[in-house]
Amino acid sequence: MSHIYEALQRAEAERKSGASAVATPEKQEHQILPFTAAMPLVAAEAAHMPDVAAPAWTEGTVTVDPSFLSDVRRRPWNPSFERLPALERGGVGVEQFRSLRSRIQEFRDLRSLKTVLISSGLPQEGKSFIAVNLAINLARHKSSKVLLIDGDMRCSSLHHYLGSEFHPGLPDYLSGKATLQEVMQLPEEAKDRDPSMTAVLNNITFIPGGDGGDLAADLSASKRFDELLATLAPHFDWIIVDSPPVLLVSDAVNLARSCDAVLLVARSGVTTFPVAQRAQQELKASNVIGFVLNAVDKPPMSGSYYYRYESKKE
Repeated sequence: MSHIYEALQRAEAERKSGASAVATPEKQEHQILPFTAAMPLVAAEAAHMPDVAAPAWTEGTVTVDPSFLSDVRRRPWNPSFERLPALERGGVGVEQFRSLRSRIQEFRDLRSLKTVLISSGLPQEGKSFIAVNLAINLARHKSSKVLLIDGDMRCSSLHHYLGSEFHPGLPDYLSGKATLQEVMQLPEEAKDRDPSMTAVLNNITFIPGGDGGDLAADLSASKRFDELLATLAPHFDWIIVDSPPVLLVSDAVNLARSCDAVLLVARSGVTTFPVAQRAQQELKASNVIGFVLNAVDKPPMSGSYYYRYESKKE
């Protein structure tokens, strides 16, 4: 991941020299991340990554009949399309998420990989934006079945992207107040929605973050989360888990222990090199496969097939 660190160091140097203007965290609190700026920089040298064994869960695992998914409740979804570039038919944003998907699939070819946790060092770096758009892009590829889990039980946000209900959610299952089927949801059919978009959304099953409050730390360490993943993994091609920032609370570290891999998000012009280092260090017991550099003003498309294709169209 040295290339990521070099990019962060260069960005930090530019920021200190005044070469680029960066909004303060307070001004970014309600800012929508620019969807054309998601730039995947997952480390390509998988041979240099630590070979961390995928977690196993056997005690208490519940076996369910595949037909139970057909009984998952459908609820109204009103997606925020301006924040979901992965739903578009084409464009720079779409291509960047396709590239990120391809990199992750490369890792899957080398070792078992299904459950990916998305986190960041601090808030406002774009982890939820990356998580939901990655899930959509995975769902578009060969009609893969994707389970999207909002593991940020203190400040859930994925339901805002999907325009869905956020109760009951993950904390209700982890605390024993609801069953798996009760916390899972699929989108209702929408007559005015593009058929291709409907097909993609129908491939996504969502477990919202609910409101774990002060119990979130204890709930994230519950063995019921291992049980949830072990029970549902056979029924999905991918499971994407959004988590709280790793440097603020222990929840992300707890959830990461149950996942096959961790993908960290850094925000261009905002995330500092020390923050990126500390985030990776906090997750040293997990399989961190790389970083995504988010909110890049001008993604380097030069030399790519997409860039040449666009040039021919002009």
